[in-house]
Amino acid sequence: MNHKEALELYNSGPETVVKYLCEIHAQLEAVQKQVKTLQEQLQKNSRNSSKPPSSDGFKKPKRSGVNEHRKKRKGKKRKPGGQKGHKGFGLTAVEKPDQIKVHKVCKCKNCKRSLEDVAATEYEARQVFDIPPIEPETTEHRAEIKDCPDCNERNKAEFPEDVKGPVQYGPRIKAIAVYMKNYQLLPYKRTCELFKDIFTIDIVEGTLVNINKDCSKRLELTMEEIREALKGAPVSHFDETGCSVEGKRIWLHVASTPEFTYFEIHDKRGREAMDDIGILPDFKGRAIHDFWKSYLVYDCDHGLCNAHLLRELIFLYEEQNQCWAENMIDCLLDIKEAVDKAKDNGKNTLDNATTKKIEKDYDAIIEAGLAENPILKTSPKNKKGKRKRGRIKKTKAQNLLCRFRDYKKEVLAFMYDFQVPFDNNLAERDLRMMKVQQKISGTFRSREGSKHFCQIRSYISTIRKNAKNVIDSIRKIFLGTPSIISPDTS
Repeated sequence: MNHKEALELYNSGPETVVKYLCEIHAQLEAVQKQVKTLQEQLQKNSRNSSKPPSSDGFKKPKRSGVNEHRKKRKGKKRKPGGQKGHKGFGLTAVEKPDQIKVHKVCKCKNCKRSLEDVAATEYEARQVFDIPPIEPETTEHRAEIKDCPDCNERNKAEFPEDVKGPVQYGPRIKAIAVYMKNYQLLPYKRTCELFKDIFTIDIVEGTLVNINKDCSKRLELTMEEIREALKGAPVSHFDETGCSVEGKRIWLHVASTPEFTYFEIHDKRGREAMDDIGILPDFKGRAIHDFWKSYLVYDCDHGLCNAHLLRELIFLYEEQNQCWAENMIDCLLDIKEAVDKAKDNGKNTLDNATTKKIEKDYDAIIEAGLAENPILKTSPKNKKGKRKRGRIKKTKAQNLLCRFRDYKKEVLAFMYDFQVPFDNNLAERDLRMMKVQQKISGTFRSREGSKHFCQIRSYISTIRKNAKNVIDSIRKIFLGTPSIISPDTS
């Protein structure tokens, strides 16, 4: 507004001026709210929200405030590397080396006399571990053909089931190709380069695609076994993350236990996807997840991820000075410490007195938080004396307090049942390398390719959780004997 416009407004009378000021004030309030929202978004990082660490960029968040407090609880800061008293591990000399090279003493370094005819009195030994040049081994299969002397019928021996073409790659080469592509996450081109440089094998990208496709097809029954195992588990972890397929954003879902992993791609994130995947509708154990409402509709026990809750509490304490949030952080960490101590002492549950005290402290923190952030039962009146229709919008602090209050059993499930973990880190770890794959490749070029990757990665993750050799286990797929292996108890 220039000087002339201001004078015109002033001369138009008090009512016009007041009306104008009210409009300016309303606009200013709206801008302030928007600025506050944007500031909160800027203040969020991987340690006070659900944002991944990769979103922090080069400026990593400072570990101050509550995090410093948490660090002090864990004791003194350890220096990097091996700790004092740590036994350590390294190469150990073998008793029978594959080959021995003797380095001779030809002459005396003092008087220069020849020592070639003098026998050695002793040896000082050093061992070098190395891998010899790797070259492919070719096996020719010959099927006998015989004519019967009685009826002249020509008879031919059967080739092994996995030998179908006149020239083909063997199961170990296929296993290594699948391993490099789906576990080490090498792109097809770099996988071809690796085969040429290390194995002296000129393999082309199209062949790798066909090997991957064949491997995935052979795993269909195995994937069903994994799904059934997860349905019957007492505790399973569930999570989902966005990914790109054919340039479109879709969702990668995971269900996992310490022994099994199941990945599946779906267009949807919520209940429609979970119903199609077919694990949660029949699941009767305890589902561990973050507070995504789609999980809560299923008729099973639930457990909330306390790592997510801690990050939200850190944000409220550090950015909004919510005192109750710090107390809740201490409460959750104290419970975890008590549970871990009880487990170390061979107990299966906390004693009744400890449980009652924890519940009382927990409820008191929520009560204090609600007093600090009172929830309105009716919406405030506007300038015209009317109340706004619909639900009353809650603040972040109020929403989190309601979650702690209404889902107390789910938050403290790890205290009531020691089988239940404190967080959902198992599912998040299973998803993490899938995100790395997206960072390397950027996108899946086809829906079929994403499906193959999910099935193979599910199998490899399951194999690793059961402490089995990955290459040998993939090789068994091409030999027609893939199987779900029970946990290694040896």
